[in-house]
Amino acid sequence: QVRMVESGGGLVQAGGSLRLSCAASGSIFSINAMGWYRQAPGKQRELVATLTSGGSTNYADSVKGRFTISRDNAKNTVYLQMNSLKPEDTAVYYCSAHVKTYYVPDYWGQGLQVTVSS
Repeated sequence: QVRMVESGGGLVQAGGSLRLSCAASGSIFSINAMGWYRQAPGKQRELVATLTSGGSTNYADSVKGRFTISRDNAKNTVYLQMNSLKPEDTAVYYCSAHVKTYYVPDYWGQGLQVTVSS
C-alpha cells in the first residue's frame, strides 16, 4: 500500500508559477515511477508528467518546456514545478504512484485544485 499526500495548489495569474508536492509513504520500495495527472471540468484525466525510479521523465506535449517533475529521495517526495501557467492549465492535479508497471498508476493522491486566471 502506498499513500500520497499532496500540497501546493491554489490560484495564480496567467504567466505565474506554482510548485506542487507529493509525499509518499508506506511501501515506497515498490514504486517504479511517480507522476502527475490532471482533470479539467468535463474532461478526462490526462497525463502531465512521470518520473521513473531510474530518472527517466515523460511529459505531455502541452506542458513541455514549462513544467518540470523532480524528486527528493530523502523526503520520499516528488514535485511538479509549473511555470508560465496558462488558463488552460486549470484543473485538479493528482499525484500517482506506479507499482506494477512504469506507466500505469496504481495509487492516487487526493487531488489539488490549480486555478489559473487570465
